Amino acid sequence: MADQNELDKVKKYEEEADKYNASQIQVLGGLEAVRKRPGMYIGSTSSQGLHHLVWEIIDNSIDERLAGFATKIEVTVEADGSVTVQDDGRGIPVDIQAKTGRPALETVFTVLHAGGKFGGGGYKVSGGLHGVGASVVNALSTKVEVTVMRDGKKYFIDFDHGRVKDEMKQIGTVPETEHGTIVHFYPDPDIFTETTTFDDKILKNRIRELAFLNRGLKLTFTDKRKETAETDVYHYEGGIREYVKFLDEGSEVLFDEPIYVEGDYDGINVEVALQYTTGYKTTMLTFANNIHTYEGGMHEAGFKTALTRVVNDYANKAKIFKSKDENLSGEDIREGMTAVVSVKHPDPQFEGQTKTKLGNSDARTAVDRAFSETFSRFLMENPSTAKKIVEKGQLAERARVAAKRAREVTRKKSGLEIANLPGKLADNTSNDPSISELFIVEGDSAGGSAKQGRSRLTQAILPIRGKILNVQKASMDRILANQEIRTLFTALGTGFGADFDVNKARYHKLIIMTDADVDGAHIRTLLLTLFYRYMRPMIDKGYVYIARPPLYQVRQGKLVKYLDTDEELHDYLGSLQPSPKPIVQRYKGLGEMDPEQLWETTMDPENRRLDRVSPEYAKDADAVFEMLMGNEVGPRRDFIEQNAKYVENLDA
Repeated sequence: MADQNELDKVKKYEEEADKYNASQIQVLGGLEAVRKRPGMYIGSTSSQGLHHLVWEIIDNSIDERLAGFATKIEVTVEADGSVTVQDDGRGIPVDIQAKTGRPALETVFTVLHAGGKFGGGGYKVSGGLHGVGASVVNALSTKVEVTVMRDGKKYFIDFDHGRVKDEMKQIGTVPETEHGTIVHFYPDPDIFTETTTFDDKILKNRIRELAFLNRGLKLTFTDKRKETAETDVYHYEGGIREYVKFLDEGSEVLFDEPIYVEGDYDGINVEVALQYTTGYKTTMLTFANNIHTYEGGMHEAGFKTALTRVVNDYANKAKIFKSKDENLSGEDIREGMTAVVSVKHPDPQFEGQTKTKLGNSDARTAVDRAFSETFSRFLMENPSTAKKIVEKGQLAERARVAAKRAREVTRKKSGLEIANLPGKLADNTSNDPSISELFIVEGDSAGGSAKQGRSRLTQAILPIRGKILNVQKASMDRILANQEIRTLFTALGTGFGADFDVNKARYHKLIIMTDADVDGAHIRTLLLTLFYRYMRPMIDKGYVYIARPPLYQVRQGKLVKYLDTDEELHDYLGSLQPSPKPIVQRYKGLGEMDPEQLWETTMDPENRRLDRVSPEYAKDADAVFEMLMGNEVGPRRDFIEQNAKYVENLDA
């Protein structure tokens, strides 16, 4: 019987092998490959991929700026949700492209890896490195319309699902001084099934960033979906110097104007802007050819090396260091620093299609040399400021050493070991992080109800008492001296600071569960500040949630209804029969709920409502945290005065 089974397997294999021949090898022509596997070209077909279409077209316009031609770029979300990008660059060429025998304008939008960025002399520096931008946008749109003004003539071509609809034709004449390209596209809902709605905040953030990185370039954004379409203008003659000021808004700075360096080395343009604040947060943004290199790379390494060397050299020469003092570490010197590093490289080598890390070793040398000389001169010419920078680094060093000692308290031999877990933690019984949830609960009373009402297999409860330390304006040694924070990190098993490892997280759902009042909102904000500053990977992974407990319970006979707002309560009571008389209970705190009610409304996966904390608006969140939780009182007071009208009187 066993022999027969083996014979059957061999026969089946031979049959399948016969079927697998050249006829089964698919060759996708034109832009079919893009529509078949869009994720390979734009990362995903989610909201992120949708917005990537806009970036690809804007990048082409920015490249015209880098080439020295475009002075303005206009981005418009039309009333129907489509997008138009217009620039005043040279205009895409319209003459016949030799290899395809078709107009260059058509070729750019229908052939992958076709463009002026592959050594043909069209661009010395470009961000649209891979030459797939326009064609990919065309492939993933239901309709694309392109208008070109060039050499006193106006041309038009349109496409349908990536294919030419009407041949390119001249549709008029324009003055010789009028030139540029207009691209109008409609994302394909069959590709972007999650959403085809553009987010104005995401668009504005990137457009503003590009304006900072290209000083003097005027970018505008108009959203015609709104009843009253307003145009936002982004134009910064100060470039990345103004970017640093923008990032430091609301913070107390060590010197009036950011240090600014610009230089060229071996064909690489380098710009660095640098400022120090009195706080503890380090913000460092790096860019290569206008592309945000989130993972850093050689240009970032060159800047860090130069900064550390120059500060230590100055401190030794100025005899700020005592004989027994060791040099400061780079981490200590960067504490409280805000820096933007931007390079323009003629041949950037990015690691991966996502272009998040620059690999050119010559970029490290260029940034090091360009920055070192200017920064050294600044320190020599401004000794009082230089001393402040060195002393701030020394203070950071002392705090780091103290924090290292305190951090040992939070370490465990393994992420799932429970022998050293804090006593107040009621842990779950499962050792599988993917199904484990940690509820951070305000107060012992609510913690008691949560412990009794929970699912012991998957749900752990950690009560916290009162308001934790505001980490936005605290040094690391103070942070780790805080009992509640140490308890939280011990429970999570992730480590802290340099030791933080999100892969060791014992729970893949971290749920903040606080009272529905002002104090509860304050505690929630303090916790979110902690997570954002020192546990950011947990947010990036989508592990952090906010529970939404109800504010009211209405009971009429056997009927029980939970409601969130005064308006819902008013409407619901109006819909009920007068008899029997409904009983309304307002929950001032979670501790007023019995275990069954807390489970039913806030902890039961079948009924509860959780808001996932998303990193999508990271820059906006960063600014809000700095304003609300930072050292500067003025911006916080202004915010309260401007928004007080939106606060309801909860006691009314």
